[in-house]
Amino acid sequence: MNKIFHIYNRGVDKRNIFQEDKDRIRLVLDLFEFNSTETSEKNTKRRIEDIDEENLKKERKGSPLVNILAFCLMPNHFHLMLQEIKKDGIQKFMQKIGIAYTMYFNIKYERSGSLFQGTYKSAEVKKDAHLLHLPYYIHLNPLDLKFPEWRNGGVENPRKAMEYLSGYRWSSHLDYIGTPNFPLVTNRKFLMDFFNGPDKYEKEITNWLQNPNANEIQSLYSKMSKI
Repeated sequence: MNKIFHIYNRGVDKRNIFQEDKDRIRLVLDLFEFNSTETSEKNTKRRIEDIDEENLKKERKGSPLVNILAFCLMPNHFHLMLQEIKKDGIQKFMQKIGIAYTMYFNIKYERSGSLFQGTYKSAEVKKDAHLLHLPYYIHLNPLDLKFPEWRNGGVENPRKAMEYLSGYRWSSHLDYIGTPNFPLVTNRKFLMDFFNGPDKYEKEITNWLQNPNANEIQSLYSKMSKI
């Protein structure tokens, strides 16, 4: 336990797993509600229109299965950085997420069958260098939608790229730079001890965007299927 993993999966046939923002909110809520030893994928509350974080916090029962260190939702896939704090915590958590969100999506969009491309993928983070690079990679993923050249260090205007990220709600990036977005979902203390606070984190991720370490990226994702 206490090991850290990069978890990721995408839609079957690379299909979009989010059709609108209500779907993204639903999965964010699932990340919070199902991270509990006493929550079943069958008894989650259907909160879609808004998020009452105080009520969510009061109503939550049990204890967390994992620490969600970082996350990012993309149109056809997602990334999670998880620290396992209960025996088989990641497996139980991801099973709840997969079943519940698929049921929600299939009912809403009148479809049947699998939504995700097989079982979620998992890569253990074993090196300190990977531990520091992974949050940057996860949080920079939304740039694929507007600045795909970031992966090769070719962003001509990093300031505009970072402004774009500051307007993208569907990751934990905003909470890490000190802008409350979905603060109850993630446990940020562990990584913030490395980053020395929101200002240092924002400075470092901006620097990393301009000078990505290609060797570290290749090492981290050599076994990862292209998403």
